[in-house]
Amino acid sequence: MSLRICLVTPYAWSQPHEANEHVRVTVETLRERGHDVTVLGPSSRAAELSTGRRALRLLERDRQPLQGFVALGPAVSRRERVSVPVGVRANLRLALETSEFDVVHVYDPARLGVSYHALLLTDALTVATFHSPDRVGHPTGKKRRERLLTRVDVLTATSHRALEAARERFPGQYELLPLGISLESAEPPERSRPLLLVEWHPDERERIRHVLRSLVAVPEWDVRILRLRTLTGRPYVPRALRERCEVVTARDGARRQELIAETTAFVGALEGSTRAQAEAAALGVVRIDPDVDDLPARLQSHASGGSPPARIAHQSRGENAIVDHSVDALGAKLDVIYGDLLKRRRPTSRAGRGEPLGGRPWTLCDLHMHTEFSHDCSVPVPDLLDEAERLGLGTIAITDHNVFRGAILAAELARERDLTVIPGEEMKTERGEIIGLFLEHEIPAGLSMAATIVAIREQGGLVYLPHPFDRMHSIAQPETIHRLLPEIDVIEVYNARLLFEGYNDEALRFARKYNMLMGAGSDAHVLQGVGTGLVRMRAFEDSEEFLVSLASAEIVRRPKSLLYLQGLKWVAQARERRTRAPAR
Repeated sequence: MSLRICLVTPYAWSQPHEANEHVRVTVETLRERGHDVTVLGPSSRAAELSTGRRALRLLERDRQPLQGFVALGPAVSRRERVSVPVGVRANLRLALETSEFDVVHVYDPARLGVSYHALLLTDALTVATFHSPDRVGHPTGKKRRERLLTRVDVLTATSHRALEAARERFPGQYELLPLGISLESAEPPERSRPLLLVEWHPDERERIRHVLRSLVAVPEWDVRILRLRTLTGRPYVPRALRERCEVVTARDGARRQELIAETTAFVGALEGSTRAQAEAAALGVVRIDPDVDDLPARLQSHASGGSPPARIAHQSRGENAIVDHSVDALGAKLDVIYGDLLKRRRPTSRAGRGEPLGGRPWTLCDLHMHTEFSHDCSVPVPDLLDEAERLGLGTIAITDHNVFRGAILAAELARERDLTVIPGEEMKTERGEIIGLFLEHEIPAGLSMAATIVAIREQGGLVYLPHPFDRMHSIAQPETIHRLLPEIDVIEVYNARLLFEGYNDEALRFARKYNMLMGAGSDAHVLQGVGTGLVRMRAFEDSEEFLVSLASAEIVRRPKSLLYLQGLKWVAQARERRTRAPAR
């Protein structure tokens, strides 16, 4: 199946960077597999910026699809305080909202660059890849971390170091992506002397100095010190080693591979390039551990490694070790990830738009409200029913906190009224709150969310997830929501009692992403709040027809001041405490 995939990189496309190398390899292998791939990111090259502006204008004016790499704007220096300029964010919004991508795959989203903002702006299914371990320290705020985890559907990393660093900040289930290393290499060059390549890292000066001092005692070796970035300093080279030592810089992948191919042995930095170490293994280069005892003797034993037979033997072992990081392995892994991700999206339901409910009358439903049986509410059941009828509601769901008696009483009293009551309960689980609709008896609080869902199913009830992203309430972690996604029947996309409307927006975005059935409720704790959040849907008879009707329903918002409603609730609670207080 061909997919429209968008890859987003926060690093300047015009500048060499390992993450961009991984993006380029990903583009090639995905296109070979028949996918349509677009890359979005910043650039410092005038020609790319001009081409990007033209492509975005054509997208906005003529809906012409984006192709290849599209520069969103100039790259921002690390020393600048602004993470993403306003114009770049506007271009990103245009590209994501106008283009109908199946998957948006972002790199290093914790950097607070265009990758992070892409997660906030897209409605598509998302994959996040952590590539650089030193870029996992942001975002620092808890709110930003939770928002990132909420928007990401699959977490991945390109190395174990990046995975562990990311998991500390953003806990969840991670997939390790292959690096996409080509196993095809040139014939090892003939060398009269073995050559040692030492990867330079400014934080490992003492380690590199130990290697260079050891080489003084092994005159058979020549040495190159490899810098993968400019302006990162250079080591002190002992005087006795200067004639057979040189410092080289590889600013791009082609130059790095060329230097590695000429090498007999390789010393990688502990915090260095994972890709360089993988390429050395694929090319059969012997890896030297400088932390072993008697390093000069170890180098002496490897002095014959530059001959073609020894190099070919190492290359054979390297190919076996690196096969899991090949280009084909990367493409196959991404195909599996994208395929599994698409399976989470529910098929678009056409039920409810025609027969059998098309001829039914419309009704207004409030799917989330409380009575005096809840610990934080003092509204009598008869008063609640009177208010619902006065407002013209046809259906209400009584969802008291951890108690079912209010729902039973309301259902009995409603038999004499022109009002339907859905018996429900809002249970506080170990990992957040969840509502059961169409219940028959009470479900205890304190169970795991999975056990609570099982208890709802045993009664033939429906699973309704209230205020899923309202961090002012007790909610499940994003990982839990993703894991239990197939078990959720309805997600609440509008709760009229939330402090920040952005929490409802996140729920709406999540529901659209997965084609989930959407619900709404007032979450009323006072009579004045009844009917502030509603669903307009076709009349139904049972839970099955309820789901069919909800597929063609629309959300109705009648908001009131939260300060006003919350104030009424506090006054009612204070009055009730005074009433219950013993007389002195």
